[in-house]
Amino acid sequence: MTVEEAQLEVRSIFMGGLVGQLVSGVLWLLSAAIGTWASPGGGIAVLCVGGALIFPVTQLALRTMGRPATLRADNPLGHLAMQIAFTIPLGLPLVGAATLHRLNWFYPASMIVVGAHYLPFVFLYGMRHFAVLCGLMVGGGIMLGLYLHDTFSLGGWLTGATLVLFGIVGGFLARREAQGVRFAA
Repeated sequence: MTVEEAQLEVRSIFMGGLVGQLVSGVLWLLSAAIGTWASPGGGIAVLCVGGALIFPVTQLALRTMGRPATLRADNPLGHLAMQIAFTIPLGLPLVGAATLHRLNWFYPASMIVVGAHYLPFVFLYGMRHFAVLCGLMVGGGIMLGLYLHDTFSLGGWLTGATLVLFGIVGGFLARREAQGVRFAA
Protein backbone atom coordinates (compact mmCIF):
# COMPACT_ATOMS: atom_id res chain seq x y z
CA MET A 1 0.00 0.00 0.00
CA THR A 2 1.44 3.37 -0.98
CA VAL A 3 1.27 6.44 1.24
CA GLU A 4 -1.27 7.99 -1.14
CA GLU A 5 -3.46 4.86 -0.99
CA ALA A 6 -3.24 4.81 2.80
CA GLN A 7 -4.20 8.50 3.01
CA LEU A 8 -7.06 7.97 0.59
CA GLU A 9 -8.42 5.22 2.82
CA VAL A 10 -8.15 7.48 5.88
CA ARG A 11 -10.01 10.27 4.05
CA SER A 12 -12.64 7.85 2.80
CA ILE A 13 -13.28 5.91 6.03
CA PHE A 14 -13.32 9.00 8.24
CA MET A 15 -15.04 11.23 5.66
CA GLY A 16 -12.25 13.82 5.67
CA GLY A 17 -12.60 14.14 9.42
CA LEU A 18 -16.27 15.13 9.22
CA VAL A 19 -17.71 12.81 11.85
CA GLY A 20 -14.81 13.04 14.30
CA GLN A 21 -14.69 16.82 14.04
CA LEU A 22 -18.46 17.06 14.60
CA VAL A 23 -18.26 14.77 17.64
CA SER A 24 -15.35 16.77 19.01
CA GLY A 25 -16.95 20.12 18.20
CA VAL A 26 -20.22 19.19 19.92
CA LEU A 27 -18.24 18.02 22.96
CA TRP A 28 -16.39 21.34 23.17
CA LEU A 29 -19.67 23.25 22.79
CA LEU A 30 -21.33 21.14 25.51
CA SER A 31 -18.34 21.67 27.78
CA ALA A 32 -18.42 25.43 27.13
CA ALA A 33 -22.17 25.54 27.83
CA ILE A 34 -21.74 23.72 31.14
CA GLY A 35 -18.72 25.89 31.97
CA THR A 36 -20.75 29.01 31.22
CA TRP A 37 -24.11 28.21 32.78
CA ALA A 38 -23.36 25.57 35.43
CA SER A 39 -19.78 25.56 36.71
CA PRO A 40 -16.23 25.74 35.39
CA GLY A 41 -15.47 22.41 37.09
CA GLY A 42 -18.35 20.79 35.26
CA GLY A 43 -17.13 22.14 31.93
CA ILE A 44 -13.64 20.83 32.64
CA ALA A 45 -14.98 17.40 33.60
CA VAL A 46 -17.11 17.16 30.46
CA LEU A 47 -14.21 17.99 28.16
CA CYS A 48 -11.73 15.70 29.93
CA VAL A 49 -14.02 12.67 30.29
CA GLY A 50 -15.78 13.22 26.99
CA GLY A 51 -12.45 13.63 25.20
CA ALA A 52 -11.65 10.00 25.95
CA LEU A 53 -14.88 9.02 24.19
CA ILE A 54 -14.40 10.96 20.94
CA PHE A 55 -12.95 8.07 18.93
CA PRO A 56 -15.40 5.40 20.15
CA VAL A 57 -18.36 7.73 19.55
CA THR A 58 -16.99 8.54 16.10
CA GLN A 59 -16.73 4.85 15.29
CA LEU A 60 -20.26 4.26 16.59
CA ALA A 61 -21.59 7.12 14.45
CA LEU A 62 -19.84 5.79 11.34
CA ARG A 63 -21.23 2.29 11.94
CA THR A 64 -24.70 3.72 12.55
CA MET A 65 -24.41 5.42 9.15
CA GLY A 66 -23.64 2.01 7.64
CA ARG A 67 -20.02 2.93 6.94
CA PRO A 68 -16.80 1.14 7.83
CA ALA A 69 -15.30 2.56 11.02
CA THR A 70 -11.73 1.23 10.97
CA LEU A 71 -8.83 1.17 8.57
CA ARG A 72 -7.74 -2.07 6.93
CA ALA A 73 -5.10 -3.99 8.87
CA ASP A 74 -2.50 -3.40 6.16
CA ASN A 75 -2.87 0.40 6.34
CA PRO A 76 0.29 1.60 8.10
CA LEU A 77 -1.32 4.92 9.00
CA GLY A 78 -3.50 3.19 11.59
CA HIS A 79 -0.50 3.09 13.92
CA LEU A 80 0.20 6.77 13.31
CA ALA A 81 -3.41 7.65 14.10
CA MET A 82 -3.15 5.87 17.44
CA GLN A 83 0.11 7.64 18.28
CA ILE A 84 -1.41 11.01 17.39
CA ALA A 85 -4.40 10.30 19.63
CA PHE A 86 -2.13 9.61 22.61
CA THR A 87 -0.49 13.03 22.35
CA ILE A 88 -3.54 14.60 23.98
CA PRO A 89 -3.53 12.67 27.27
CA LEU A 90 0.23 13.17 27.41
CA GLY A 91 -0.37 16.94 27.24
CA LEU A 92 -3.05 16.98 29.95
CA PRO A 93 -0.56 17.45 32.83
CA LEU A 94 0.44 20.74 31.20
CA VAL A 95 -3.22 21.74 30.86
CA GLY A 96 -3.71 20.82 34.52
CA ALA A 97 -0.73 22.91 35.62
CA ALA A 98 -1.95 25.91 33.62
CA THR A 99 -5.46 25.52 35.06
CA LEU A 100 -4.16 25.28 38.62
CA HIS A 101 -2.23 28.50 38.06
CA ARG A 102 -5.20 30.29 36.50
CA LEU A 103 -8.59 28.61 36.09
CA ASN A 104 -9.37 30.65 32.98
CA TRP A 105 -6.37 29.11 31.19
CA PHE A 106 -8.11 25.72 30.96
CA TYR A 107 -9.61 26.22 27.50
CA PRO A 108 -6.64 28.13 26.04
CA ALA A 109 -4.23 25.42 27.26
CA SER A 110 -6.54 22.71 25.94
CA MET A 111 -6.74 24.51 22.61
CA ILE A 112 -2.95 24.49 22.33
CA VAL A 113 -2.60 20.79 23.19
CA VAL A 114 -5.48 19.64 20.97
CA GLY A 115 -4.55 22.06 18.20
CA ALA A 116 -0.97 20.80 18.08
CA HIS A 117 -2.26 17.24 17.75
CA TYR A 118 -3.95 18.24 14.48
CA LEU A 119 -0.67 19.10 12.72
CA PRO A 120 0.21 15.44 11.91
CA PHE A 121 -3.32 15.06 10.48
CA VAL A 122 -1.95 16.89 7.44
CA PHE A 123 0.06 13.75 6.65
CA LEU A 124 -2.41 11.26 8.11
CA TYR A 125 -5.27 12.46 5.89
CA GLY A 126 -3.18 14.10 3.18
CA MET A 127 -5.23 17.26 3.71
CA ARG A 128 -3.56 20.63 4.26
CA HIS A 129 -6.55 22.26 5.89
CA PHE A 130 -5.59 20.51 9.13
CA ALA A 131 -2.52 22.79 9.28
CA VAL A 132 -4.89 25.76 9.27
CA LEU A 133 -6.96 24.15 12.05
CA CYS A 134 -3.78 23.58 14.05
CA GLY A 135 -2.68 27.18 13.58
CA LEU A 136 -6.07 28.60 14.54
CA MET A 137 -6.33 26.49 17.68
CA VAL A 138 -2.75 26.99 18.86
CA GLY A 139 -2.71 30.68 17.94
CA GLY A 140 -6.18 31.19 19.40
CA GLY A 141 -5.19 29.47 22.63
CA ILE A 142 -2.11 31.66 22.96
CA MET A 143 -4.07 34.84 22.23
CA LEU A 144 -6.89 33.97 24.63
CA GLY A 145 -4.43 33.02 27.36
CA LEU A 146 -2.46 36.23 26.97
CA TYR A 147 -5.16 38.79 26.27
CA LEU A 148 -8.63 37.46 27.16
CA HIS A 149 -7.84 35.48 30.29
CA ASP A 150 -10.66 37.11 32.27
CA THR A 151 -13.26 34.87 30.66
CA PHE A 152 -13.55 31.15 31.31
CA SER A 153 -15.56 29.56 28.47
CA LEU A 154 -14.76 31.67 25.40
CA GLY A 155 -12.09 29.25 24.17
CA GLY A 156 -14.53 26.35 24.45
CA TRP A 157 -17.14 28.16 22.38
CA LEU A 158 -14.65 29.25 19.72
CA THR A 159 -13.03 25.82 19.48
CA GLY A 160 -16.36 24.00 19.27
CA ALA A 161 -17.52 26.23 16.42
CA THR A 162 -14.16 25.95 14.65
CA LEU A 163 -14.15 22.14 14.88
CA VAL A 164 -17.67 21.91 13.47
CA LEU A 165 -16.73 24.26 10.61
CA PHE A 166 -13.55 22.31 9.80
CA GLY A 167 -15.46 19.03 9.98
CA ILE A 168 -17.86 20.33 7.36
CA VAL A 169 -14.97 21.53 5.18
CA GLY A 170 -13.16 18.18 5.48
CA GLY A 171 -16.36 16.28 4.73
CA PHE A 172 -16.99 18.44 1.67
CA LEU A 173 -13.46 17.88 0.37
CA ALA A 174 -13.66 14.12 0.92
CA ARG A 175 -17.05 13.92 -0.74
CA ARG A 176 -15.81 15.92 -3.72
CA GLU A 177 -12.87 13.55 -4.04
CA ALA A 178 -15.19 10.52 -3.83
CA GLN A 179 -17.17 12.03 -6.70
CA GLY A 180 -14.00 12.20 -8.78
CA VAL A 181 -12.95 15.80 -8.20
CA ARG A 182 -9.34 15.62 -6.95
CA PHE A 183 -8.02 18.27 -4.58
CA ALA A 184 -4.44 19.30 -3.98
CA ALA A 185 -3.07 17.59 -0.89
